[in-house]
Amino acid sequence: MGPVLGRKDLILLRQQWREGALKVVFTNGCYDLLHPGHVRLLERARSLGDRLAVAVNSDSSVRRLKGAARPVLPEQERAALLAAMAAVDAVTIFEEDTPCELLAKLLPDILVKGADWAHWVAGREIVEAAGGAVMALPVEPEYSTTDIVNKILELPR
Repeated sequence: MGPVLGRKDLILLRQQWREGALKVVFTNGCYDLLHPGHVRLLERARSLGDRLAVAVNSDSSVRRLKGAARPVLPEQERAALLAAMAAVDAVTIFEEDTPCELLAKLLPDILVKGADWAHWVAGREIVEAAGGAVMALPVEPEYSTTDIVNKILELPR
């Protein structure tokens, strides 16, 4: 289980991991409602290296990407849930629509996204130019935050 860190602290931690020759895996997302698909993807991502850093979209970023009704859970709660997972070594929150600015400073060894984003992985060129790899991992199609939210909204009241 890892801490929720500010950007500067995560970059310092990344430097320590680099000095220790630890392979760092990075992924990012909204993680609006944590579900088994997220958990399994994060566990698979962690298995690719020695440390897993996760960047969570801020509330304002989620609203820009998903609409005014989202996020369901506030950024600090989403970050805390991710940090509580055994597979996750550190979490940070980012304000931008993509993690490119963070990736340029962090330079992970492996950037992971779900295969549903294989067509466009934000930061791919940054990570590959630094000698890192980009991997699209399989997702479980029966899990979707949007579908879960819609199901909840359809429940009788």
